[in-house]
Amino acid sequence: MPRAVYVLALGIFAMVTSEFVVAGLMPQMADGLNATVPQIGYLITAFAVAMAAGGPFLTVALMKLPPRTALMVLFAVFLTGNVLAATATGYGVMMTARIITGIASQAFFGIGISLCARITRPEVRGRAIAVAMNGLMLGTLLGLPLSTLVGERYGWRAAFWSISALALVAAVVTLVGVPRLEAAASEGGFRQEIGVFRNPKLWLVLSTSMLVIGATFSAFSYLNPILTEVTGFSAGTVPLLLIAYGAATVVGNTVVGRLADRYAVPVLAAGLVLNTMFLAGFALLADLPAPAVLCMLGIGLVGVTMNPAMITRVQRTGNAGPLVNTVHSSFITLGIIVGSSLGAVGIDVWGLRAPLWLGAALALVGLATLVPELSGGRSGKPAEPTPSRPVPAASASEG
Repeated sequence: MPRAVYVLALGIFAMVTSEFVVAGLMPQMADGLNATVPQIGYLITAFAVAMAAGGPFLTVALMKLPPRTALMVLFAVFLTGNVLAATATGYGVMMTARIITGIASQAFFGIGISLCARITRPEVRGRAIAVAMNGLMLGTLLGLPLSTLVGERYGWRAAFWSISALALVAAVVTLVGVPRLEAAASEGGFRQEIGVFRNPKLWLVLSTSMLVIGATFSAFSYLNPILTEVTGFSAGTVPLLLIAYGAATVVGNTVVGRLADRYAVPVLAAGLVLNTMFLAGFALLADLPAPAVLCMLGIGLVGVTMNPAMITRVQRTGNAGPLVNTVHSSFITLGIIVGSSLGAVGIDVWGLRAPLWLGAALALVGLATLVPELSGGRSGKPAEPTPSRPVPAASASEG
């Protein structure tokens, strides 16, 4: 595996840690910025909306740059946003900082995943994507609790300074560890990149990814209140359960990465069936600690861990270029917004089990989007219509 793939995982880890940090420090940030907790919650929404809406435009602006140069520009934008957050004197400044970092994060995902495809052989791309996406899983497992710990001990500004330092380290490692390649646009141009979106099947594929993530985040967004108020765990136990959930995502991501290259669609189908069962089981048994925890861990194993299979399927339907990958990331972010927002509405109307039932319903709809390919007997291994030119792994690892 080219070392650049592991370097990209570090960059993704920094971005994801920044995305999650607000969730762990809401009371402290509310006090420091003279805001309410719901207002701090809007910072999370603003970050997600900025990712979904702004990321593709920034990616287009950087397409003519070599990928390593584009990544360095994104690190600079991301660092600007984090430093602005660490020094924010008011809520408006913090909101601006979160929008800046959200846009940079989304573009980093798209360009980084595209680079993974360029520096690895087609038959191991799914595995390489899984390695890079471990940065996302570890962001959940380690980034959130560590940034929360720093913020609680040294103040919420220290958490943002720590993330800025991590991003700076990742930028230096990227400069050293990522090979010099030509700009992706030089291989086909912007017209080829945008032309793939005329394919109706691509939009169906993107919608599957949105539903997979929406189903998972409808539950994940409310695990804390569900586990405390319905299952009956103490507030001090929940962080340990969330760490276990994060560990399950790392395991699931590794397994899916091994299978994604050959069985992308069957893996997605199996994941959605299992996620439906785990979500419905959690909803039915949420008041029983042992079954509730087992179902929660099951959601961790087969939820966001579908990323390598989703990305592989998108790249084979469209291409492995940065714009397709960034738009795909935007659909994933849209899934987070849809799942968490509908979950909140469900709680208001039906109570804390509602997001779990909603997640099961979204997973079933996602499974329905796979029916055309499953009924056609396709294994999820079609020929790639417009592949990016791969770089031999040996040369890529030479930096």
